[in-house]
Amino acid sequence: MKFLHLGDLHLGKTLSDFDLIEDQRYIFDQILRIADKESIDGIFIAGDVYDKAIPSEAATKLLDYLLINLAKKEIKVFMVSGNHDSDNRLNYGSALFASKQIFISAVFDGTLHKQSFAYGDTEIDIYILPFVKASQVRHYFPDEDIESYDDAVRAIIRNTFIDKNHKNILVAHQFVAGKGEDPALAGSEGVGTQSVGMVEKIGYDCFDDFDYVALGHIHSPQRVGRDAVRYSGSPLKYSLSEASNEKSVPLITVSEEESVKIELIPLKPMRDMRHIKGTLKELLDKKNVKAPEDFIYATLTDEDIINDAMGIFQQVYPNTVRIDYDNSHTREIEQVDISKIAENKSFPELIGDFYRLMYGCEITEEEMDVMRTVAREAGVINEAN
Repeated sequence: MKFLHLGDLHLGKTLSDFDLIEDQRYIFDQILRIADKESIDGIFIAGDVYDKAIPSEAATKLLDYLLINLAKKEIKVFMVSGNHDSDNRLNYGSALFASKQIFISAVFDGTLHKQSFAYGDTEIDIYILPFVKASQVRHYFPDEDIESYDDAVRAIIRNTFIDKNHKNILVAHQFVAGKGEDPALAGSEGVGTQSVGMVEKIGYDCFDDFDYVALGHIHSPQRVGRDAVRYSGSPLKYSLSEASNEKSVPLITVSEEESVKIELIPLKPMRDMRHIKGTLKELLDKKNVKAPEDFIYATLTDEDIINDAMGIFQQVYPNTVRIDYDNSHTREIEQVDISKIAENKSFPELIGDFYRLMYGCEITEEEMDVMRTVAREAGVINEAN
């Protein structure tokens, strides 16, 4: 049997002010073409289906579009919830979906649910585990010592019969780490994952009974500990830190005779995300402008700050997401111990010092008045200042 492994769809996500619904539909169409070409039997969707707990109408319609097309092709779907999803919303209609071979596990109910299939002489058991926290699992296994996410997942697996004579696959959405190393983050998993502590980490060895583990939660595609424990990564670049990522979809082939075969099929977005660097003149020179519709993160090396740089850039690159600077001023700032900057300084002194570091000149009274107004509105200073 052949399967595709997806995760972290984040339907309804925006990139800065740019709507990504069309980009997401474009990549879905590409995945559907891959499914046709490779004669896929099933598809794993490993959580974070939506970007928000209350998804937009456009996001729900897009998921509907994907599932309808998969159902028409008689491709089985195995989908779990992620930490971004609303469990109950994603679980709605799951019994009806199951009649169309769309299996959803969005709410953990004390059982690691599975679907079993015979493919020739091969017996395949596919387990679907929604995103779980230690507190949720502790409720179902009161006699187990469950303090961490690792404890929780191990307890679930320990209380599940897994027939080792079958091919066993798990679909899950958790933070899984290798021995002595964490998976490479792309900056897009949010503060919760960036600052993940020991309590959230799960050792990949707890999945030793599974022939393949289809993971979601990390946006950079990668293996964890062994080839068959894998993050598919998000199908699109959702963060500027992912600009150098190459997105792909794992093609999983399961047979009785050999171990699971994994092939990464590249995905090509409608609009790529690129990081370009140079002076404004260099970057906007016609001979250097390529794929202007891409999402652009530009680093300017000009020594002087350019007025309305974003407006100028968007005339050539309409989907410019961010502009920053790398010059002598910014490099000087990087060397400053910011913990001491505010010591015994008034607001005007602090802003004045920052302005000199950034621009190499004194701030005007008019500009200082603007900064005071903004600071008061933000509650940083009171009216007396």
